Amino acid sequence: MRIIPTLLLLTLSSQLAAAEIERIWLTHKTKDPSKIVVNWMSDEPGDSVVRYGISKDSHETVRIDENATLHHVEIPLKHRDTIYHYSVSTGRQQSADATFQAYPTELLRVAVVADWQGKPDLSSIVKEDVHLLLTAGDNIARLWDKCGKGNKDCIKPYAELIAAYPDLFRSTPFLPVLGNHDREIRPRGDKPPAESVYDVDATAFRQFFELPDDEWKWHFDLPDFDLRFVALDLNHISDFGTTWQTCHAFDEKSDQFRWYKKLMENSPSFVVTLYNERNASVRNQAQKQWHDLFRRGTCCITGFGYYAERAEVDGCPYYNTSLSGKGHQYPDPQSKFLAGEDSYVLLTVKRGGPMTVEIKSLDNKVLDRQNFILGNESRSP
Repeated sequence: MRIIPTLLLLTLSSQLAAAEIERIWLTHKTKDPSKIVVNWMSDEPGDSVVRYGISKDSHETVRIDENATLHHVEIPLKHRDTIYHYSVSTGRQQSADATFQAYPTELLRVAVVADWQGKPDLSSIVKEDVHLLLTAGDNIARLWDKCGKGNKDCIKPYAELIAAYPDLFRSTPFLPVLGNHDREIRPRGDKPPAESVYDVDATAFRQFFELPDDEWKWHFDLPDFDLRFVALDLNHISDFGTTWQTCHAFDEKSDQFRWYKKLMENSPSFVVTLYNERNASVRNQAQKQWHDLFRRGTCCITGFGYYAERAEVDGCPYYNTSLSGKGHQYPDPQSKFLAGEDSYVLLTVKRGGPMTVEIKSLDNKVLDRQNFILGNESRSP
């Protein structure tokens, strides 16, 4: 009988040890905050298992029998004002215990970022201990230089984004909004080429993130705070109809316009609309009907330019924020505040109102602050 040396046995055991799953992120795939989606990537294909509970030792289990390396599992959230523990596994691969906070009942904090094209220091946002992280578009630099030209299915840039901030994404629900960079599958060039530069359908984005509605547009409600977030697909609208076209149709007969109009017919007290286009350009579309609809809500937030700004038109605030805020500025004609600062927007909502909207620098300095009371009226601090 052949004796296998102890060292070889240890080596084989090490090779067979279960790999740790590290790339994990949280999203929502419906407008309902009582459910959350746990997403992860595994090295080897297999099933999708989430163990979760309000203590580390007391877990329920949700399992999907499949053979995947990209996993999306929705779990119910029965509790508020508490911390959930969870872990994921695929075959022999598993994650360490992680936590996220359930939605609150009295005071909600939400951060909005945009132009996430590098690896900025987000420690200020982490310190805010937000319950939800949103974007106003351009979550990555582009697709083609990481994936090859014309590749619509490559999710590598999104996986690299999650890997850059592992603790943030595994502890904070994330709802991103589309920008033109998020679907750039070929170099843009100086003039429209023969082939489409952008994947209008945003195949990779929609494959990677589990989001509500059509995913390229979505809405998410927090009824306890009488609050709705709406994501629109508006970016580079002047290129519509060319091979530079990047977003879905937005005229008054488009599905997007009619969907948004219906949402605003019976909307909560607070509505925050997100997109990735210049505010002054968007509000003039469809014979200014977009602006008329925006005014029914509370405010709009974009990540179009590399600066921090608040403009106001007919009492409706239009914000611009950017994690890369020291670039060329395109001021809104109705600008009330403008700064060349790396920034994010922090929304703090008290149950029953008010909602405070702050533009903050990445070193946690308040650059601009507005308060909104129920009925969508605003007042300065």
